[in-house]
Amino acid sequence: MTRISTRFADLAAEGRPGLVTFITAGDPDGKTSLAILKALPGAGADVIEVGVPFTDPMADGPAIQAAGLRALKAGQTLEKTLQLVRDFRAGDDATPIVLMGYFNPVYVYGVERFLADARGAGVDGLIVVDLPPEEDDELCLPALKAGLDFIRLATPTTDDNRLPAVLKHTAGFVYYVSITGITGSATPDADLVSAAVARIKGHTTLPVAVGFGVKTPAQAAAIAAGADAVVVGSALVEAVRTSLDETGAATPRTLSDVETLVRGLSEAVRGVPRRA
Repeated sequence: MTRISTRFADLAAEGRPGLVTFITAGDPDGKTSLAILKALPGAGADVIEVGVPFTDPMADGPAIQAAGLRALKAGQTLEKTLQLVRDFRAGDDATPIVLMGYFNPVYVYGVERFLADARGAGVDGLIVVDLPPEEDDELCLPALKAGLDFIRLATPTTDDNRLPAVLKHTAGFVYYVSITGITGSATPDADLVSAAVARIKGHTTLPVAVGFGVKTPAQAAAIAAGADAVVVGSALVEAVRTSLDETGAATPRTLSDVETLVRGLSEAVRGVPRRA
């Protein structure tokens, strides 16, 4: 049992869907990013995705792209992202941490070295959006062997013929992309999402978390009603952005604005009975 599978088992026992929150590592600076990360579980996050900043994030919308550029400008690296997780683990050994990003930084770091360091830092799973199942030998299979869950994305265009390949080596949970397009670009239709989740569950026993485009507590509750968890990312990085001063530096509002938003999202999601 990984932290991810343990957490989803706990959610099932509690009879409620979960809240997965996304932040960009190092946004707007290392110290503030760590403070936000440490505050997320207390505000109601059940699972945390930590975005690895990258210069060409093809699946991400303007909000997360901007967050990545802020982090890179502040000097964030993959090494510093792993240290961020280590520092978080010093005070929290239960909350699952998933690194989300692209293969290039991992390739440059070195796959074997990265997996050993990620595991040692306390990372539980990986989402690498630009590695399809046909490239499982590159990272997915080595990650599974190293004890890390490899989480795949399914989309509205992933049909029943493609799903078996997508799900074959998926572990932890399935991430359903609720819209066609980039993160934060549209609002998902809760009924369509619920039907898609049910279809995916016909192929797997893994939990299904739904993300892309969920911004408000009301939207989170509507999506959570048809899923095992809801993922919120762009809204959180936007909360960071709008709290910054004119120079782009953190202010006393930065941490509190993110905490307030996560509490509202958590309260909304926790009020939804878990889907059958």
